[in-house]
This record gives sequence, structure tokens and C-alpha cells, in this order.
Amino acid sequence: MSSRSGSTRDYETRGQSRHHSASPPVPEPSDTETEGLIFYHMDLYGSKERFDIFPEEPSGRGDRSLGDTRRESALSSEKVQCPQEVGYDLEKEVAELAKMYGLDEDREKELELLGGHLEKVESRWSPAHTEKAGSQDSIYNISKSSSSVRDSSQSTKQQGLPDEASQGENQSKARADDEAESSIWSRGGLSSGGVSDEWNSQAVSEEEEEEEEEEAEAADVFCSTCKIPIRAFDKLFGDHKDHEVAQLPSAVESEKEEIHKNMCKLEEQIAQMENVASHLEEIFITVEENFGRQEQNFEVHYNDAVQVLAQKYEEQLEALGEEKRQKLEALYEQLVSCGKHLDTCKELTDETQELFLENDKAEFMKAAVTMVDRLEEFLKQEVDLELSTLPDFEERVIDVSEVEQLMNSINAIPAPCAPVINPQAPNAATGTSLRVCWGLFSDDTVECYQLCYQPVSNERHSDGQAEHTLKVKETYCTITDLLPNTQYEFWVSALNASGISPPSERAVYVTAPSPPTIKNKKIRSCENAALVCWESRDINPVDSYTVELSKLTDEENDDFITESIVGIPNCEVLIHLQPTQKYHICVRAQNQGGSSERSEPVLIHTTGTCFYLNEDTAHPLLAILDDGFTISCDELENPECDLPVYDNSFTRCIAILGSLIPFPGKHYWEVEVTEDTEYRIGVAFENTPRHGHLGANNSSWCMRHIITPSRHKYEFLHSGMTPDIRITVPPRRIGILLDYENCRLSFFNADIAQHLHTFNSHFQHYVHPCFALETPGILRIHTGITTPPWTALP
Repeated sequence: MSSRSGSTRDYETRGQSRHHSASPPVPEPSDTETEGLIFYHMDLYGSKERFDIFPEEPSGRGDRSLGDTRRESALSSEKVQCPQEVGYDLEKEVAELAKMYGLDEDREKELELLGGHLEKVESRWSPAHTEKAGSQDSIYNISKSSSSVRDSSQSTKQQGLPDEASQGENQSKARADDEAESSIWSRGGLSSGGVSDEWNSQAVSEEEEEEEEEEAEAADVFCSTCKIPIRAFDKLFGDHKDHEVAQLPSAVESEKEEIHKNMCKLEEQIAQMENVASHLEEIFITVEENFGRQEQNFEVHYNDAVQVLAQKYEEQLEALGEEKRQKLEALYEQLVSCGKHLDTCKELTDETQELFLENDKAEFMKAAVTMVDRLEEFLKQEVDLELSTLPDFEERVIDVSEVEQLMNSINAIPAPCAPVINPQAPNAATGTSLRVCWGLFSDDTVECYQLCYQPVSNERHSDGQAEHTLKVKETYCTITDLLPNTQYEFWVSALNASGISPPSERAVYVTAPSPPTIKNKKIRSCENAALVCWESRDINPVDSYTVELSKLTDEENDDFITESIVGIPNCEVLIHLQPTQKYHICVRAQNQGGSSERSEPVLIHTTGTCFYLNEDTAHPLLAILDDGFTISCDELENPECDLPVYDNSFTRCIAILGSLIPFPGKHYWEVEVTEDTEYRIGVAFENTPRHGHLGANNSSWCMRHIITPSRHKYEFLHSGMTPDIRITVPPRRIGILLDYENCRLSFFNADIAQHLHTFNSHFQHYVHPCFALETPGILRIHTGITTPPWTALP
């Protein structure tokens, strides 16, 4: 199969038109000659029959006249000579060829991929190109005319002749046509050999032109298998039919991206090689430094060894001299003693001899007795005849073990220098752990480090604090099982085979605090704010607190929007919120070591005012039920009982205060009452007297219910005074509206939305809700209620 189907079709068409051409140009045929010629379409891919332009003539001739045949040939010639006029559909041609040669539906994607390039191929069928092939139309038509005649004769034979006369007539006409055709070829000066040579030469030149056109035509797709650019038709009908292709621009971008990646890798490799070169330079310098240090080490050890040997020599020489002196002194003393002993012997001998010369016997006897006593006393003395010392000296051996130790330590590495411990890094601590880091700013060889730590004591003498020691290989360590919000001091030493370094300077680290505990019963909130209180669980103070708010935006998906309030110095904070929202609030404690874990979250609804009852203010006879919002009182005649009373408790009035409402604006709550209970409800200042009744002073405002034999009486008391108001419908649920901005305190019958009374008073301070029972009964307080619209007063 040819690599270019379009070029192949053009080439074969022109090849057939030149098959019977001759070297000299053929004159243009006349109209009468052209009309009888028939154009035979050739198979695109060179079938075997395309070479049989002049098949064997059949025995019979057709009935068609030469004029009819020429007219059909003229029509066909006009179609071939003017392909652009009728509009050549190349895409349809390609589709038919693909179907003919077994291209399945999988090729449709490739055709879509190459569809943009069909216009380029279609441009090859230009009028100029057609004119080039039209230069041989006369020869083309002549060659086809004979074929058309034979074709007509074959068709006549197939149809059958009526008699032999008509057959003979047709054969005579055919011979006449053949003679006319031969004359035409002879006029053109053509021979069979000339036609063949001309065909071969022009075929070669045409093939060269085709190759030049193929080379001139730009590649428009990229073969991923062969890694070369190709033309679109090469994918469909060429050697690349089964290969993977891609659009040339996308292939270019892909190659550029790959080259860019390789360039990045090359740059990384260059950077690595530069780092290696820099490291090698540092190694060169380190080798020189190590050589100088080792040389100095050798010199120091050598001098130490020489000094030790000299010292040993001096010591041994001094000991040898001392031994010589002792020997000589001992011999000298023995020699002197021996001389004295000889002198005494000589003296006694002389005197004895002189005694024997004495003639007087009496004198002789006197002297002899004395001499005998002297001789006996002298002879009794022991004479040391042995040498006091020997002439030989003691074998002395110089102890060179110390020298050997010094010599052996010449090649040993020196003990490392002291490490430098780093200060505490941010967020390097939790409530029970610390991460300690240090460094060694020398080239000493270190096998491991010894890390020591102990808690910091506020006392001057911290001998009682336990000291802990750890051995680690790295220059960092994470210590666990520590106390929260506690300071620890750390120091570290380096170890190797030669010994241990001096300890580093001591550094103080502190663990993160424990999570705070939010006081649920101290939380107060309204439609646009909340006051949150908590307490620290640590003994040591913390630096600050952080409150995290998570607003629930989608309850089904648990979506939250989180905000943080940082740098809170105390254990409470007033937070501004949005109405009718739900918030999860938690608290973290902060110190130098970092942040604590989150506290247990609390849920706050900003639908209305919420407060709690202050148990420290409750009268001893007043009980708070488990829900925290219901108070009750048993039947006791004397409220002033002997039960234990707190410093802030009511002692006369069986009352209790709610938590302070510290938010400006409007606040609404309701109290559920019964008709057979006498009560007082309202608001009061913090300093309202605990030994009086609510409403009897200028620091409290309340609504009082009294049961008389005739009716239910309601009073609205402040400073012991009440207006004359009659309420016909006893309320069972009383609504209370506190309006700080308009200086109003209003009471309503919530069941029927009836306004009962309003105090107009300027509240100099924030107030507490207050509740009191004057007879046994219960009161139920309801908070977190949205302010009803009917509470708005004109």
C-alpha cells in the first residue's frame, strides 16, 4: 500500500494518460475525435487489470456507433479534466477506501484526529495540478477510444446479434476504426517501444516530483511509536497505520514539558554537584584542620612522655644517690667503731704487758685484779664482725606504664567540648512532654549525649529535687511523663571513648498548661453576647487564655465556622455573638511552652437570655431541684431558723438571686407559678440587704402575690411602695422584661399576652433576677426565651 493515497491516485491517473504517449507532442484532437472517446476509471491501488488497457477483442461487435461512443468519452473526459468544477469530495472518497480495505469503526477516532488535516490534502487537487495532467488529454482520450470500442463490442456480444450479416457489418466497422486509429498513431510518429521509454522516463520524473512534494509537505501529526513527525495520511494508509499518534502541537508541548522537567532535574543535579563541591572544599579544610590538631596532639603527647621519662629518671637517680649515701654512712660508722675497738684492745694489751713487768707482787696483785675486771668487762662486749651493708645496689626498674599510657593515647580522639543547649522553641511542649534540642559547635567525635533534667524549685536549696539522666544518640530528645505548666532545667554533656565533656549551660523549659475547666453554671448569655467563665487546673499561673468559637452553620453535615479570641488575661470573657445561632465554645491556656489542649466544649444558644441561680444567696429553707431552675420551700412557720447560713445568703426572706445580667439591651424570662403560692419575683442589685424583704428597699423591684380571703392580691413593690392595681385573671406564667436602655422593668401575663405593670427606673448598675417564696410551694424559671413581640410598649 502506498504511503500517500491522494498522491497515488493522481500519479496513476497521469500514468495512464502517458502510457501511450510519445516523445513529440501530440496535437490537440478535434471535437469530432474527442466525442467518441471513453475514459476508464482506474483502480486506486493498482489492481492487476489496470495494465490491460487493450484487452483481447471479442468476436462480436456491439451495435453502438462510434459517434455514440465518442460522445460518452467526451462526457467522461470533461468530468476528468474538470474535477474542481464538480466538487471532488475527498472525505467521502477516504471513507469509501477505508471501508473497502477493512478499516473498522476504531479508525473513526483517528479520522476525527486527522480531520483537520484533510483540507491540506484536498488542496493538492488544485486547478493548476489538474491542468498539469490535462496536457496529455488528447493521448489519454485516444487510448481510451479504442478501449471504448472494444467495450462496446463486448457488450454487444453479451446482448447477442440477430444474424451474421449484422455481425460482419460491425466487424468491418471495427476494422475501419482500427485502421483510423493506427493512422492517428502513425501520424503522431509513435511506436510501441517509444511509448514504453517515454512512459518510464516520465514515470521516474513524476516519482521524483512526488517525493519532492512529499518532502515539501509539512508533517502535521507525531508518531509516538517511531518518535518522528509524520503526515496525517501516513497514519491512515502508510507504515504508521497501527501506531499511536498525537496532534503535533500537543506533542510539541509534551516534549517541551519533558525537556523542562529534565532541565529542572539537571539544575537540581547541578545544585547537588555544587553542594558536593562545596562540601569537598569544606572537607579539604577540615582535613587540614584535623592534621594540625593531630600534629599538635602528637607534640603535646610527646612532650608529656619526655617530661614523664625525665621525671622518672630524676627520681630513680635521686633514689640511687640516697642509697649510696646510706651505704657509705653505714660502712663509715662500722669502720669508726672497729677502730675504737682496736684502740681499746691495744691499750689493754699494753697495760697488761706493763703489769707483767711489775716486780712488786702486792702491787701486781692490785693491778692484776683491776686488769682482770677490765678485760672481763671488755670481752663481754659483742663485737659486730659482719658488714653493716652490702656493696651491691638494689635493682631499680623505671615504671613506664604512665609513658605507655601516654604513648597509646597519641592516636586516641580527644574528649569532646561542651555542647550548647538551645532555648525552648515555640510549640515544643505539651502538658506532659517537652522537646529539648542542642548543638555541638566543634568537629569533635561524639558517640552519644547525656541529658540531665530536674524540676525547677522556687526554694533556694533544691537538693531534694530528683535528677533524671538519659542517654541519646541525636541532638534532640522528647521527654514525657512531666507535670503540666511546670518549669524544668536541662543540661547536656557529650561522650566518646576518651571521656565526657563538661556540661552545657542550664536551660529552663516549661510544659504547656492543663486544659481549663469551663464553669457551666457561671455562663450567662443573651441574644447577642455571652459571658463565659472558667478555672485553671494548674498550680502555677498561666500567661493568657484563648477562647475558640465554632458556629454551627449546617447541623446535618456538622459544618462549623471557627473563630478565636486570644490574649485573655483573666478566667472570664464577654463575647459578642449573632442572634439565633448555636455556638460551641472551648478554652485553651497559654504559656511560654505553648498551648494546652481544648477544654470540654459548651453549647450556647443565642435565642434569649440565659442565667443560673446563685446557690450562695439561697435561704437555708429554699431548695434548688435537680434541673437547676426550680425552687421549692417546705412548710416551716419560722423562716429565721438555726440552719447554717452563708455570708451572702438571705436570712429573713426565703429568697434567692440569679446570676448577674451584665449585657445591655433587653432581657426576657418567665416564671411559672401556682395560684395557691405566695411569692415575690423581680430584680435586685448585688448589694440588696440579705436581712430584709425583696421590694421593701430601694435596691430591689418585685411583683408580689398575696392570697386574701376575698381575692388574689398583686403588688408591685419598690422601696415598700406599690401602685393600686387590680388583676382579674391570676397569671400562671409571668413574663419579665428587663430593658436597660429604656430604664424599664415590665411584667406580663404570658398566657394571655397581658401587660401587668412597668417600673420606670434608672438602673445605675447591672441587676440580678430575684425569686422568693412566702408560703410553701414551687417556682419554675424559664430562660433562653426569645422576646415576644407583644412585649413592645408604646
